[in-house]
Amino acid sequence: MFQNRLAKVYKHFSKLARKQNIACYRFYDHDLPEFPFAIDLYNGAVHAAEYKRRHGMEDEEHEIWLQACRETIAGVLEIDAANIYMKVRQRKAGRQGQYEKFNEEKVEKIVPEGDLSFIINLTDYLDTGLFLDHRITRGMVRSEAKDHDVLNLFCYTGSFSVYAAHGGACTVTSVDMSKTYINWAKRNMQYNKLYKSEQHEFIHADVMEWIDYMPKDSYDIIVCDPPTFSNSKRMEDTFDVQRDHVKLLKKLLQGCREGGKIYFSNNYRNFVLERDSIPAVSVKDITALTTPFDFQGKLHRKCYLITK
Repeated sequence: MFQNRLAKVYKHFSKLARKQNIACYRFYDHDLPEFPFAIDLYNGAVHAAEYKRRHGMEDEEHEIWLQACRETIAGVLEIDAANIYMKVRQRKAGRQGQYEKFNEEKVEKIVPEGDLSFIINLTDYLDTGLFLDHRITRGMVRSEAKDHDVLNLFCYTGSFSVYAAHGGACTVTSVDMSKTYINWAKRNMQYNKLYKSEQHEFIHADVMEWIDYMPKDSYDIIVCDPPTFSNSKRMEDTFDVQRDHVKLLKKLLQGCREGGKIYFSNNYRNFVLERDSIPAVSVKDITALTTPFDFQGKLHRKCYLITK
């Protein structure tokens, strides 16, 4: 059953990916209840994350089952099973799942996205370092970045920053509370031969504290993709995207120049934007517009374009 489903979806998605010159994409996402994986292809390597559930198997039995699944994936894709990296995905508060290491092993790979390249880590963390669902959004930011000042908040590994720099941004400022990800973001910029110290700033800071002191009327484009919830030890207060998004966006609008744009997204399934409380010229829901072919009907994030 799993093999048949994999073969069907892989044939379909690989054809679409080839037409669009896309090397990294998701081709299976919990299609069958009995096989609850999110499976992404990264230019020849496979990242398969099993959604945590009550499967009723003992540890040894579960390992045997996982190995069988790995071999099935390898057979369908006609790749070596050693190129398939499997993890267990479970709910964790905010982005702490990103920050916590799985083990000391480290397998990094350089993968292409269009005419850019990104460093991914297939082993150490829950996520690889490149969120595939924001491919289109990254392209939108690049197309508007020329001669503009761009701010990337909760920047993670800096893919939006790289796109903005590639699009000809005057300056790109990247902020994240994780030193690991700030360094990773800088490496991505350097690998693409875009890094210029006078134009590209990487700031290790708590975003919610940093925006209280950010310069007013200074940015033309702000990218903000906050966690759903965070209670990190490095933060003084908790952050809840539903509760706090209006306060957050009001502060970001102060940092925007007139006519400036905010790309605001989050992964809270039940998120409701309080439009009437946001003092902006326009607020557009661009979720559908920014959803790639491999996430159609299965993407729970929201994405908005807010203009000052």
